[in-house]
Amino acid sequence: MSSKFLEELSNDYEKLFETEIGYDVIIYAGDELNVKEIHAHSNILCIRSKYFRTAFSNEWAEKKDGKFILRKPNISPHLFDIILRFIYSGNIELKNLQGPDVLKLLIAVDELNIQQLISHIQEYLIKHQTEFLHQNPTGILETVYQHETFIDLWNFCLEKICKEPRILFNSNKFVNLKAPLLELLLKREDLNMDEIEIWESLLKWCFAQQNMENDPTKWNKDDMTRIERSLHKFIPLIRFYDIKPTDFFYKVYNYKDILPQDLIHDLLEFHIVPETKPKTNVAPSRKPNLKIKLDSTIIQSNHI
Repeated sequence: MSSKFLEELSNDYEKLFETEIGYDVIIYAGDELNVKEIHAHSNILCIRSKYFRTAFSNEWAEKKDGKFILRKPNISPHLFDIILRFIYSGNIELKNLQGPDVLKLLIAVDELNIQQLISHIQEYLIKHQTEFLHQNPTGILETVYQHETFIDLWNFCLEKICKEPRILFNSNKFVNLKAPLLELLLKREDLNMDEIEIWESLLKWCFAQQNMENDPTKWNKDDMTRIERSLHKFIPLIRFYDIKPTDFFYKVYNYKDILPQDLIHDLLEFHIVPETKPKTNVAPSRKPNLKIKLDSTIIQSNHI
């Protein structure tokens, strides 16, 4: 019985939003090419969101003819309408939105501090928009990184990329990845790539950032200084001891002039002198979290 009354209450509040009876808020949503005037009620908005409580406070409020004026050029009219309908009725429908609009909606509700929707939209993206999340992993990762509240989406993106790193590392936009994000990825122990691939990807990123050619024979001292500075904080994150001797000789040792000399010495000793152990201050080998499919009822993946 109570659920029926709640549904009627929700419908009545949505009708209030649609009919605009007694509105005292005028919202200009959208940019110059697509601006829409939307009417709302300050009491309802303030109860449902801390953002609006601040926006309509005496210190921040803009008023005209007794009505609050709010301008939000960064949120499209369509998305703002969805948000306001949720504020009034508690209902939201996402299935008609494409992936990019769902992400924009998530950013908007984060800005408007509507906490209930932040978790809900993240869950929807993870369950129903995985294809979209794969299309531009670099851009999405950087967008999520800028919002501390997107914890679920952040963890999903990191785990997905670590499990299938080529969706990011093989993309054309990888070289534009922000340094802090690349550092976070290289710190992960579950990054599922051969270490030599990680090293080569780091070099590709570095030379793209510096707009330089990957040819040590053409570098001058200034070039090497720039490369060393760009790579400095990433070098300790590479598990050089896990790189095979042949790959080390042809793909790492070539860059000995830009790597710490003590590291080169230790690696040469490790590969040349029998039974030499890795130094104790190096990062441990990565442990990708791979699910192994086995045709056995006795041996499980944890046994492997």
